[in-house]
Amino acid sequence: MLKRVLLTCTLLLLPFAAQAEEAYVAGKDYDVISPAIRTADPEKIEAVEFFWYGCGHCYNFEPVLAQWKKTLDEDVSFRGIPAMWGGAMEQHAKAYYAARALGVAEKMDQVIFQALNVDRKQLRSDKEIAELFVQNGVAEEDFFKAYNSFGVSSQVRQADATARAAKITGTPAMMVNGKYLIGPRKAGSTANMLKIADFLIEKERAAANEG
Repeated sequence: MLKRVLLTCTLLLLPFAAQAEEAYVAGKDYDVISPAIRTADPEKIEAVEFFWYGCGHCYNFEPVLAQWKKTLDEDVSFRGIPAMWGGAMEQHAKAYYAARALGVAEKMDQVIFQALNVDRKQLRSDKEIAELFVQNGVAEEDFFKAYNSFGVSSQVRQADATARAAKITGTPAMMVNGKYLIGPRKAGSTANMLKIADFLIEKERAAANEG
């Protein structure tokens, strides 16, 4: 009798389990990247945001993303990758990596977002970008040393190659473990992008535990 009850309960739960597994579907809610892209740290599940400082949607997404990052477990790493489609985007990408080389990333991310989206500055020249850093406590000489460094140039090239391999078509977009790409069009909203990212992170965690 007990076996029959347990079997009945299991059968009743199966549709719910299947529904949970199919909460988000490849091709419908997110895309599978093929071939998969190598992550920065293979020991962790990697979450990536592709963004552009001049993208209004990225600017609005930033505070929500910042809160989400605080919820990530220790087995998950996060990094931003600036998108580049021409114009001043490569210079903005250089500014992104220069800020990290100078140890002022958290401050300058907000400053550059503000300059492009609120203050309506163009930041189309190295001089304009340098002035922004100088206004926020960075010596001009230090800025240009980082901005024009081999390390920053290498990171910019790698960022562009990664974005191309992921075949991103807009920003913001997210990538999980080099295998899955999430965009707002298929996700429906930036809030749903984070829900799908959580789902895919858990999917990768489960796969790692099975292995």
